[in-house]
Amino acid sequence: MDNTNRVVKTTLHDAGILEIMLDRPNQLNALSRTLLEQLIHIFNEAKFNNSIKAVLLTGTGKAFCVGADINQLAELKNANGLDYARFGQSVFHQLESLGKPSLAAIQGFALGGGCELAMAATLRIATNTAIFGQPEIKLGVIPGFGGTQRLPRLIGKGRALQVCLTGRNFTAETAYQWGLVTELTSPEDLLPRAFSLLKEIVQFSPLAIQGIMTTIQQGYDLSLEDALELEAAYFGLSCTTADKREGVKAFLEKRSPVFNGE
Repeated sequence: MDNTNRVVKTTLHDAGILEIMLDRPNQLNALSRTLLEQLIHIFNEAKFNNSIKAVLLTGTGKAFCVGADINQLAELKNANGLDYARFGQSVFHQLESLGKPSLAAIQGFALGGGCELAMAATLRIATNTAIFGQPEIKLGVIPGFGGTQRLPRLIGKGRALQVCLTGRNFTAETAYQWGLVTELTSPEDLLPRAFSLLKEIVQFSPLAIQGIMTTIQQGYDLSLEDALELEAAYFGLSCTTADKREGVKAFLEKRSPVFNGE
């Protein structure tokens, strides 16, 4: 991936981890239209590139991402506001539906669309000094990139209502207590821990990883009966794979399995 003249930089690391770095530090990595267009292109490429096993989202400078570019937001009217929200939602849905694990490593501010971007990732970890929030109400609008939907699913309806209706920021410790992030680290340990966690995951069968993410994501909004049937279907599918045969054989032979995603 060519990083020339880009506001989103990419680096493919060992173990097939693609680091996607928002690179507008002077604007605190605000989500300009250009940045969103580059993100959806990168997500689409990552989805179909077999050498990419996982995605790591980071931001340069003092913030992970502070959300929408206010200058562009000021230009939105009814019709183009609708199109803007739909486009942003499609970008984040592409991340959520990669079929590969993604992790948002959050430092500094994750506000508005930045918080919404992090919520579209599979997992989130943050520094103990990170700050979160959905401050859109202070601008006379509502979260438009999935915040009113993903946030209650992650932290509960009541807390999501309070966050969105007050527009107040909340700390990394609160985000951890609410389950928005799963781990807190020191700033210097954030990226090492992020890479360590993704490397731990990508050693397993890509098909089993995808199956777990799909059943949890899709099954969450189903009835228990339908969700269990979805789980059974994916379990049955996993039993047909070469990775399953290799995993069981390796266990019986007391060795580490080698999964090929087949």
